[in-house]
Amino acid sequence: MIARRARHHGRLRRAAVVGVLLGLTSCGEEPEPAPGTADRGAMRIVVVTHGQSSDPFWSVVANGVRDASRDLGVETDYQAPLRFDMVEMSERIAAVTAARPSALVVSIPDPDALGPAIRAAIDAGIPVVSINSGAEARERLGVLAHVGQTEYEAGLGAGRRLAEAGVRRVLCVNHEVGNAALDQRCDGARDALARAGGATEVLAVDLADPAETEQRIGRALAVRPGVDGILTLGPAGAAPALAALGSPPRGRRIAFATFDLSPEVLVGIRDGHILFAVDQQPYLQGYLPIVLLVKHLEIGTMPGGGEVIRTGPAFVTRENAATVIDLSARGVR
Repeated sequence: MIARRARHHGRLRRAAVVGVLLGLTSCGEEPEPAPGTADRGAMRIVVVTHGQSSDPFWSVVANGVRDASRDLGVETDYQAPLRFDMVEMSERIAAVTAARPSALVVSIPDPDALGPAIRAAIDAGIPVVSINSGAEARERLGVLAHVGQTEYEAGLGAGRRLAEAGVRRVLCVNHEVGNAALDQRCDGARDALARAGGATEVLAVDLADPAETEQRIGRALAVRPGVDGILTLGPAGAAPALAALGSPPRGRRIAFATFDLSPEVLVGIRDGHILFAVDQQPYLQGYLPIVLLVKHLEIGTMPGGGEVIRTGPAFVTRENAATVIDLSARGVR
């Protein structure tokens, strides 16, 4: 009887201690949820990229973010500077960090410029996944994963296809000087063409003035009679290049290829005006990071083993352009 009474009193004392601890917890900060107990309704994931959602490419990324938000039941916020501006982008990342979101997704076109702001977010305990650009900087910055294509290899693939088409001297049109990913695309194309006995030359343009860009490409073709190919690095650069090729120098056939898709690019491929487009599947670059971060917040997982989770390169050619046009109309390609 005495032993039973002692055990009963012991249970009462332990219950009282637990009650006091719970009361102290409720008076202070709430503890972090254990893996598997995170509330999706309370999650807020912010996406900060260097490209605006009005851009043909980035609008598809934004669609992926939106659809993942809806499918998973979490809040997302897509942000970008008004134009390619690393100072403004860094300031946006800092402001997001100060607001303490559940997680952050960033593109990293300039690791040196954006690195301090990204590290500050990670040091503040915010899980970060990078997309699109910055694959080579992921480890030193400490992001959890990178979703996108490796740009040098994508440029290498584009250069090989141009060389296989008989092209030997290519004008690589760079519309965002300072974006390391675009430099890597041109570098890959250069190396592939060099192996076939060809060469590339980089032409820097400013898409803030499309008419001047068209004229600049036209002038470059006029003074470089050996150029037999053009490679643009995005759909916004493809439009003025197509216009410049509307009346190419007499007697010359110039092959044209581009990175990334837009309705205009896809029609150009279907109609035979564009040889191919490199597709890094931007919808997946918007959708997958939200999935990865939600599961990371819930159960602490992150696939990839530190390697890039590749969304490309894929290639759209005349053979598959019609199918991709239908998907593009839905905003997912």
